[in-house]
Amino acid sequence: MSTSTWLDDNQRYLAASLQWLRLRLQQMAPAAAPASPAPAAAVMVVAAPAPAAQRSWFGQKPGAASVAPAATTSTVLEAPPPNSARSDLQALAQAAAEREAAAQVDPPPALLLLAQRFGMSPFERDTLLLCAAAELDPEIGALFAAAQGQASRSIPTFALAMRALDEPAWDALSPQRPLRHMHFIEISQPGATPLTASALRIDERILNYLKGLNLIDERLLALVVEPAPSAQPLSHSQQAVADGVLQHLRRAAGTEALPVIQLLGADGASKLAVAGEVCAAVERRLYRLPLASLPAQRAEIENLARLWQRESALLPVALYLDADPLDGASAETVAAFHAFVARELGLLFIGVRDAPAQTATASHAVEVRKPTPAEQHDAWRGALPSAWPADEAGRCARLLAGQFDLGLSDIRQAAAPTGEPATDLNTVWDRCRALTRPRLDALAQRIEPKATWDDLVLADESMQLLRQIVAQVRGRYQVFQDWGYANKMTRGLGLSALFAGESGTGKTMAAEVVANELRLHLYRIDLSAVVSKYIGETEKNLRRLFDAAEQGGAILFFDEADALFGKRSEVKDSHDRYANIEINYLLQRMEAFSGLAILATNMKSALDAAFMRRLRFVVRFPFPGPAERKLIWQKSWPPEVPREALDYDRLARTGVSGGNVHSIALNAAFMAAQRGSAVTMPLLLSALRTELRKLDKPVNEAEWR
Repeated sequence: MSTSTWLDDNQRYLAASLQWLRLRLQQMAPAAAPASPAPAAAVMVVAAPAPAAQRSWFGQKPGAASVAPAATTSTVLEAPPPNSARSDLQALAQAAAEREAAAQVDPPPALLLLAQRFGMSPFERDTLLLCAAAELDPEIGALFAAAQGQASRSIPTFALAMRALDEPAWDALSPQRPLRHMHFIEISQPGATPLTASALRIDERILNYLKGLNLIDERLLALVVEPAPSAQPLSHSQQAVADGVLQHLRRAAGTEALPVIQLLGADGASKLAVAGEVCAAVERRLYRLPLASLPAQRAEIENLARLWQRESALLPVALYLDADPLDGASAETVAAFHAFVARELGLLFIGVRDAPAQTATASHAVEVRKPTPAEQHDAWRGALPSAWPADEAGRCARLLAGQFDLGLSDIRQAAAPTGEPATDLNTVWDRCRALTRPRLDALAQRIEPKATWDDLVLADESMQLLRQIVAQVRGRYQVFQDWGYANKMTRGLGLSALFAGESGTGKTMAAEVVANELRLHLYRIDLSAVVSKYIGETEKNLRRLFDAAEQGGAILFFDEADALFGKRSEVKDSHDRYANIEINYLLQRMEAFSGLAILATNMKSALDAAFMRRLRFVVRFPFPGPAERKLIWQKSWPPEVPREALDYDRLARTGVSGGNVHSIALNAAFMAAQRGSAVTMPLLLSALRTELRKLDKPVNEAEWR
């Protein structure tokens, strides 16, 4: 049946039902004065049936029929109603027949569908019709007032429904019955007004449904969001997960309630895409509810759950509850989550990060990951412009798949965000770096890498190690995927390096050089924001830190790492125990991290031995000798700085580190700018003398004359 045909049938049924209701209400209006009775000898003593206005709420007719005296031998019968009453009864019977005939359609009209789905009795169904009539027929209010005997009572009430409709029952007023439990009606009960005399109003969503307008409740749209349909299909691995969920739902189709589907994993976009694929297969529209949108009050949670229960019965919808922040949420939010999911909500997906959440109903948990590196590589090959040479496209696809962990839609967006293909690898790389930029402002400081290989002065061995780090980052796809190492390793797919040396020997500059060469973001970890005195908070911060950088667009730089990666101590009290737990978690998280992490420390001996085993590179930054210091002095000047002939051999004889050299050169530049001259040797020696005194190093004044 077409939609327009059903709408016509539904309108026909509504019109017939309203006509039937008008006649019922007209019967309840005060009757006209009765005609003069016929002589007793000529007529039998009669008792007319009680009008509808005199029926009790239990459906019984009060009062007995007036009967003839006992001496009378004639049979006592009820007299037929007057002609007007007879015509009213006939009209009512005809209206009821027309209403019944209008109901014989498939699918049934909206009011009957609603009654079937929510188990409403005929009395509850017609009570809802009574409330709908007040909105659909503006003239029916006069009949309400006449039926209730008060001109001011032009609104429906439970008392009116009890008197006007068949088979009235008190349980229809119960909060557990559909009219009130599912918020089909709204009750206005000011002060001490009895429930039966309180004004009733049909809910706007239900009124629209009865008229054939089936749209999601506007109150829910303030909390839930309908995700945009993905134009990119799932990867093969993700499609296998979606197919498994579908099979489980089909097996559970005969049970009373559908199981809750819990989607585990760190990537919310992939979980949402899998849920969307399942909903598309079962022809349901998916809506996403963020955990932060759950109300805190128990009554509001109950109201939200009932509204969604009602919506899932009226529309083919499903709900995705985004509970990824559940582990770090407050106790109130956790309690609201458990109170909400304890209700029967239809097809419900819950997105969580690690362990499945506890639910009151049956649940089915599956893990959802991003496309595998091989699938990402194939996606890159398909997304990169076909005009690129095959060898160049293959090389770029390996580099991109080895560095960035992206979904298929992100890959398509990075390759051609506006439909225009990229011209070179650098353009695509910058787009990927922008897509994967982590949100670490509260836990880390972003460093704009400016140093290059030419700025770095190190021993050959250390320089070779730094170049090996860069080469390993670029060659990860070939070694792990093409050569099969990823099939033999579950951890250690990332890369971690330790930069060990005294302060000012170039560790931070070396991290900048690596980030600049790899064209990645560099974040210096703020240990004061990561480490917390509260139990469990440090682990939560570390997890946020590593998870944010998992997509591969950033390098994590732990400066002064010995403060966080120190040795585990003997457990003497609870503080030692929890400190060791933090270090153990950090060990595991470091090993599972798939990106590049650089640790810098002045005290290598202070690090836990377990960290040393997990480090792939240890780059030493020794204190520079005279030859290295001379190069550092020569490279410390931007080309634009005006300077006279400087004695770099003499400067190199002073034992200062590269960081000190930078400070001395900068101070000398400011002194020259203040005097309006070029940087001269006397100015440089003056700045050098100041730096030595700051470092509490001896100064031979004769040497500085």
